Amino acid sequence: MINVLEFFRNLPMKNCYKCGDTITEKADCYGNICDDCDHPAR
Repeated sequence: MINVLEFFRNLPMKNCYKCGDTITEKADCYGNICDDCDHPAR
């Protein structure tokens, strides 16, 4: 069985589904859109 910490370290980076940029993960964020694409003025 794989170590839990090793499992989470090996997860791929989360990418924005609109632009493809890597999303900076937040503590309780489950979104899949980066802050730049999610900004209402853009």
